[in-house]
Amino acid sequence: MAKFIDPLPPGFNPGPLDMEVPLDNQVAMMKLSADLSGEPVIGIFPGKAWIWIPDEGNFQVFNTYGVGCSRVEFNEEEEGWRFYHREALYYTDPETNEVLDTWVNPITGMEVEVVHVVNDPVQRFYPLKEGRFAPPYPYLINGDNLVFQIDVFRPPAPGNNPITRKDYPLHSQQDTYQTGELWAIHGSKSALDNPENTRVPAHTAWGRISMWEPFFEMGNRPGVIVYHSQAFTTQNGVDDIDPKIRAYTEKHHPQFLEYPYAPTEWGEGFQENHWTYAQKIIDKARADGATVGESVFGVYEGKPRVRGQPDSI
Repeated sequence: MAKFIDPLPPGFNPGPLDMEVPLDNQVAMMKLSADLSGEPVIGIFPGKAWIWIPDEGNFQVFNTYGVGCSRVEFNEEEEGWRFYHREALYYTDPETNEVLDTWVNPITGMEVEVVHVVNDPVQRFYPLKEGRFAPPYPYLINGDNLVFQIDVFRPPAPGNNPITRKDYPLHSQQDTYQTGELWAIHGSKSALDNPENTRVPAHTAWGRISMWEPFFEMGNRPGVIVYHSQAFTTQNGVDDIDPKIRAYTEKHHPQFLEYPYAPTEWGEGFQENHWTYAQKIIDKARADGATVGESVFGVYEGKPRVRGQPDSI
């Protein structure tokens, strides 16, 4: 008999699942995204990143490799699921797949330090009803294939970008944070229906359209970054992470490789993202005098390195 977490929501059904019933629909999402036994799940997402500049061209500038660590629990008082999560996305050389320390921007010709994406923590709350991330989630079924199609477009809103054009002219493309993420989360319907399965292997096709990363130092030049990745929940945990990525993570972000992997604390307050992380690095570099003009990430002779690691920001 499968051991599920305790407590569980009223009316919880481990399977078979009726996707038209909001809670069953949500249980399917939880089985694909996490493990309803309460154990953590490791995800990996290799892919590519492109620069798209209107009227100029499209340029693949990086391969990418991401690692995510997730755990879920149900909270009776809040009437929803707490999704504990941290994630890192590394920019790697398109030819060698080595994690990059510096990169020559093909648009500006400038060598800059690379700031990898480290969102730690970045957590979500899935309510049973009403509010953001409430079920039912849009889905498609073909044979045994179930796909949740989730399109998340973050509209520009005053004050949602900590890196403003006024204060960070070289590192900010616009005053509002505006992105789009496209998710296709796929799993076996028969496996999801099995009441003995607390989790089901998932494959997710993930696309992201985003503003320039601050380390690009491209100011408000027109264009976007396009990310395209294939994500998998691993079957063997950290052993399934690419050896080069695992070695780099072990050195710089060991919390991703140490049990319980996912964050253990919950809060409605601070969540890390690319822009808050970069802002810390920029502000510290300015305070330390580690800049050349407005450039923080530019590689210059005699200029100290500023790329942020957990012990330096």
